[in-house]
Amino acid sequence: MSVLSRRGVRAFAAGTSAFALALATGCGSPPGEEVEGDGESAGLADDPQFVWAVTGADRQIHEDVARLWNEVNPEEQVEVFFLAPTADEQRQAMFQDLQSQAGQFDVLGLDVIWTGEFADFGYIESLEDLRPEISDVSLPGAIDSAQWQQELYALPYSSNGAFLYYRTDLIDEPPTTWDELYETGTEAAEEAGISAYVGQGDQYEGFVVNYLELFWAADGELFDEGQTESLFLEGDAATTALDFMTEAYESGFYAEGFDSMVEDDARALFQAGEAVYMRNWPYAVPLLEGQEGEESEVAEDFAVAPLPTFDGEGSTSALGGLNNAVSTLSENKELAREFVLWAATDPDAQAILADNSLPPTMLSAYDGAEDPNFEMLRDILTDAHARPPVPGYNSLSLTIQDNLHPAYLGQADAEESLETVDGAASDALEQE
Repeated sequence: MSVLSRRGVRAFAAGTSAFALALATGCGSPPGEEVEGDGESAGLADDPQFVWAVTGADRQIHEDVARLWNEVNPEEQVEVFFLAPTADEQRQAMFQDLQSQAGQFDVLGLDVIWTGEFADFGYIESLEDLRPEISDVSLPGAIDSAQWQQELYALPYSSNGAFLYYRTDLIDEPPTTWDELYETGTEAAEEAGISAYVGQGDQYEGFVVNYLELFWAADGELFDEGQTESLFLEGDAATTALDFMTEAYESGFYAEGFDSMVEDDARALFQAGEAVYMRNWPYAVPLLEGQEGEESEVAEDFAVAPLPTFDGEGSTSALGGLNNAVSTLSENKELAREFVLWAATDPDAQAILADNSLPPTMLSAYDGAEDPNFEMLRDILTDAHARPPVPGYNSLSLTIQDNLHPAYLGQADAEESLETVDGAASDALEQE
């Protein structure tokens, strides 16, 4: 699952074409399909050969994918076990199954940041031999998120990336650099009497993503290619990103309350016409357009663009989504491997995601897109950065939150905070 708040990740299926951006509820389960407690079976097969454990969010989409597999493979039926919609509960349920040696799940639907942790514990099978099957098929960033120390332990399934939303009545062209965004946003905000920028500034995973997007936009890299050492403080990217956030907060470029803002807070302010720019996920597009019964002050006055970089070259976004892995406890590993490969490379399976709201990871799923926003999303996802799927990512994320959040607010020493994060990055390479 991505880093979205409860309104979530589902992004772009309704509209003028099958690929138009649209969204209903988000990262939680659809209305009437709540998954409670430890989860529940979808009841798709009387005699299933293997079980796929996946998030209860976007339930109908995953169920449709499983139904398609069962239609094509009537003798090798899959049952879907829907875990709770929240990431922490999903992770806990899968860990409990693996640590207790219960082995009730054959295929594990993993958040893109969990690969290293599950691999390092020995909970998921190496799928390195399947790399040739996806190397020219899937989004590069999605493949990155599915490997640990350059070995493939999962296969891509769904993805997500960020848009820069901007007011077309106030901004002529979207900025290509963060400095240009700052300057044009400040000027337009002063003239219109509104805020310049809204995004995810609260102390949670969304803040980590916002910081890392600035870090990557300054050509930063968290780890070396083999994920053996921290590169966080190599060069000036870490300082550049933190300095930008600090200045943006101190100068009032960030909207009032930015330091406690999550996805839907930002969306509501932008939708009310109270901001020039917004960083957010694609889910906001139909809401801002006034679809789904939403009141919108900017329905005719906004557009989306890729997030800028500091040098104006390319774009950057954090990558969200799900990968599928094979449990080391599975008693039907070969069939499970067939399923995860099929889910990653079958055009019809990936089309279910695209047609119903989840950004697919298969590159060809974006071919012939009629909606320019969907085509733009493909380009964004192609250049997106995967949050490092190292074993200790959760601890690294908390360290970033605990240190860099107060630092950009001027409540902690910047240099000491960055050094602490660098230490946590090194620690994250080893299992706790």
